[in-house]
Amino acid sequence: MECPKNKDCPLFCYLKSSIDFWQLYFCKNEHRYKECARYTRYQSDQEVPTNLLPNGKNLVSMKTDSEWKKVLDQDRFKVTREKGTEPPFSGKYNHFWEEGVYRCACCGKILFTSGTKFDAGCGWPSFWAVEEGENLLEIEDNSHGLERTEVICPGCDAHLGHVFDDGPEPTSLRYCINSLALRFESHEEKE
Repeated sequence: MECPKNKDCPLFCYLKSSIDFWQLYFCKNEHRYKECARYTRYQSDQEVPTNLLPNGKNLVSMKTDSEWKKVLDQDRFKVTREKGTEPPFSGKYNHFWEEGVYRCACCGKILFTSGTKFDAGCGWPSFWAVEEGENLLEIEDNSHGLERTEVICPGCDAHLGHVFDDGPEPTSLRYCINSLALRFESHEEKE
């Protein structure tokens, strides 16, 4: 049995990167769908905000593909909304070392700081930790015959890149992120 609201859940038209994850983890799982924040509110006759994710967090920015196409250029749309990858060593932030924060290029959520950026030599900007207090959505990705973990912005469902366990201490993580998924803001701009 799956969630009775699965077919007509209004949230799903705003999700692209993580829709399969949410549906498999909650909606189509007979043992877990009753733990979904949306289902719980529905069952208790509470209002269910459209942007409420099954884990109880909220999407900050909700747009359909046609709305994203109006605000993102073609390359950025391909990477963030269609899970594309920019060619290695081509991104604006690969060899970029200014002090500041890296925001999601789609919704502006702070994801990383320059203090956790390092040169992994892989061709994409790499970070050993996310911004304090933030959690990126991590989804198993077996595309292209590889076993990887995709990372997605929790604020707008944008594809960012992947995380690997071959990074430096103290986390041993390497967040390998497309430059097109980021927007840098210097400390001066932030103040």
